[in-house]
Amino acid sequence: MVSESTAATLAAASVTLSLPFFLYGAWYAIETEVMTWDRLLHHLKFVVTGLVLTTAPMLLWMIPRFVDQFSGLAALHAFLGLQAYALLLVALTGIVRIFQAKREAELYRNPDPDADIGDLHENMGAWRRRLRVGVFGYLILWILAYLLGIYRYLLLHVL
Repeated sequence: MVSESTAATLAAASVTLSLPFFLYGAWYAIETEVMTWDRLLHHLKFVVTGLVLTTAPMLLWMIPRFVDQFSGLAALHAFLGLQAYALLLVALTGIVRIFQAKREAELYRNPDPDADIGDLHENMGAWRRRLRVGVFGYLILWILAYLLGIYRYLLLHVL
């Protein structure tokens, strides 16, 4: 069995490794002029990998030890992390609707670079706003939770 410090280091490394996946996935989606089905899947591979690298240590390491390591910093870390995931759900409510509208219009399989996706549905603007708020909110809160988590890791396992 691995020691507490080794397991904590593996969890910290996994969460740290997720950041480049999030950043590349976001950059790829922003830089893509016309989002085709293949480009969407490529983007999602990186985002989902980042989510797995963050969520697995949370579920397998952080949550089971939360009560044993409870402190004000632990509570703040958990609060920021939960808020990040809540904003991820907000983003998902937007992306699912956008995905449905684009799929019904066949814009993934037969992309039209001149198509205005705002014309696909009367609520498209609200869905895109939800997606942006959710994604940026998730990233900001994720970074804050990450920094606090690294600080806690240093306090508990290094210093």
